[in-house]
Amino acid sequence: MKMRSHIAGAGIAFCMLLVGAPGWLAAQSTGSVEFSAQVAPTDGRPEPVRQLTFYLLRKSLEDIRQEAMQQESPPDLDKFIDSLTASSKLKDWMKKNRTAHLGGTNLAKSLSADDVVDVPEFYNAYMLRNSGYEGAGFPKPKFKLKEEVSNPQKFIEQKAEYKEEVRKYAAATPESVQGIETELTQIDPSDKWQQLMEEHQRQVEKRTMDLAQSRYLAAQTETNLEGRGRFAGLTPGKYWINMLSMQAISGDVRLRWDLPVAVRAGESTHVELSNVNAVKPSNMAQTLNHQVQ
Repeated sequence: MKMRSHIAGAGIAFCMLLVGAPGWLAAQSTGSVEFSAQVAPTDGRPEPVRQLTFYLLRKSLEDIRQEAMQQESPPDLDKFIDSLTASSKLKDWMKKNRTAHLGGTNLAKSLSADDVVDVPEFYNAYMLRNSGYEGAGFPKPKFKLKEEVSNPQKFIEQKAEYKEEVRKYAAATPESVQGIETELTQIDPSDKWQQLMEEHQRQVEKRTMDLAQSRYLAAQTETNLEGRGRFAGLTPGKYWINMLSMQAISGDVRLRWDLPVAVRAGESTHVELSNVNAVKPSNMAQTLNHQVQ
């Protein structure tokens, strides 16, 4: 009877072991990440990042952003330029210089004397800018408007000669081109182009967040009042701790992380997030952060 009792007890213990084994094996085959997050303002003491959501991604957010950019085609500059109401000469100049911007003090520096004279919009702006200096060094036209009808051949020749004089003057006195942008504000398409680029950036950032949460999200958690959080039940491998569109703010400092971390089976990885290992938000994310949120 005693032998049977011992056998029965051993059988029960063995069954209990089999029942508990899957949980024990699962615990041994997965890992976890424990972290603390602090932000130190300039010339201040570190403060815990309290009650904010952190995400564990299977791919760095910057790499996800690059993937999103490949999926969202940027605006076509050439097509945009072709759609403008402008001379073919100006369109050619914009395409050659890869710009839709006709403002700013750097415009004058980028213009040659040939650009000034041969591109109608630049020539008109240049003449308006310098018309008050005729007789004070700036060439004075010899052609008369009335001759355009009475003697068109003479008018055309003298006008062409005058343009060549203006070309020589612009080449000899490049400072006369300065300020030409003030006469181009009505035709400057840079605001429209900027709107297209910003819309594209919004779409890229939106797709980045969508990809991060739908395809690459492994876990998420919220920090406690001490700025601590934990990701558990993780398959061994490489992950990235991130805040997606959120930022940790303390005084004048705004931080986010895209920190790689290795998870090992049966182990808990400890990470301290601080100013030192934070990344600066990308220009795109920084600009659009409030719109994405």
